[in-house]
Amino acid sequence: MNFNKSIVIENKIINMQSPTFIIAEAGVNHNGDMNLAKELIDAAVEAGADAVKFQAFKADELILKKIEKAPYQKITTDKNETQYDMLKRLEVTKEQTIKLKDYCKRKNIIFLSTPFEQLSLNELEDIGVPAFKVAATDLTNIQFLRDVALKNKPIILSAGMCYLEEVERALEAVYPLNKNVVLLQCTANYPIQDSEANINVVKTLREKFDILVGYSDHSQGVGASPFAVALGAKVIEKHFTLDKNMTGPDHKASVTPAELGQLVEDIRRVEKYLGNGIKMPTCSEQMTRKSLQKCLVARKRINKGEKFEAENITAKRTNGAGISALYYDDIIGSCASQDYEVDDII
Repeated sequence: MNFNKSIVIENKIINMQSPTFIIAEAGVNHNGDMNLAKELIDAAVEAGADAVKFQAFKADELILKKIEKAPYQKITTDKNETQYDMLKRLEVTKEQTIKLKDYCKRKNIIFLSTPFEQLSLNELEDIGVPAFKVAATDLTNIQFLRDVALKNKPIILSAGMCYLEEVERALEAVYPLNKNVVLLQCTANYPIQDSEANINVVKTLREKFDILVGYSDHSQGVGASPFAVALGAKVIEKHFTLDKNMTGPDHKASVTPAELGQLVEDIRRVEKYLGNGIKMPTCSEQMTRKSLQKCLVARKRINKGEKFEAENITAKRTNGAGISALYYDDIIGSCASQDYEVDDII
């Protein structure tokens, strides 16, 4: 498979040379309140995120009515409530989604949303989202992956809760239809223990599939994201909330706006630390190099025509003047073209 190594989402290029594309995952942390959703967008803008993402689903299309909640959902919400009833309360209509997208445009931040079933996928296509994020829950939903791929827009695919073989089968389904894919390492619990982050999988996925990779981060606080960037993640996704004490499935595992801002700041700092990978002196090193690196000088008097030998030359700091000590072997055995006194620069 040969996936594209550079993709564009709205006005942002994502490739190995570009800044990390940071998604502030609002998810369902709006609690069904569109004013709260707009406040989340404002917080994402303030933090410096590239995009803010919500979730689009029709509970009747997504889940059977008697399904229990996931273990973490039982902890963060009423354990006696079904997953269906919880999701029903958190649905966002197409009209509401349009308003949120328009609000994002006014605030100059990219709007994204995750479709969880076919109707929501079609609605988001109608609305004109610039890319589709596919949740880990659908990595093994092969026909849905094909439907997403056929929309011919970039795909950000989370690889949580799955084996490497399942990732491979998912990519094999998408590849003939759409090569604009970013694959995210993810551990799909909320929150995860530090030992579960496994960010080395970012390298595994990149090397195995030769694909742009990222990290969907469910670790606590600023957490693993900056370290994932150091391993090659070009997209970072992080849940955030206005208040961790709100009622809802994801609030407690989300970062605050201040933590989101710190995450963005830390990632941008990591990018500066990483540099461009070209080994050469930096601008600030040039003068230091001149002052500290050594050149060849006469250890004792050398007469014109005399051979340079280990006994009559040495290396000292000369403020950059003369022949670098790097070329010592090239000088040894050649003849002096002039007389040299002790410490004269060769």
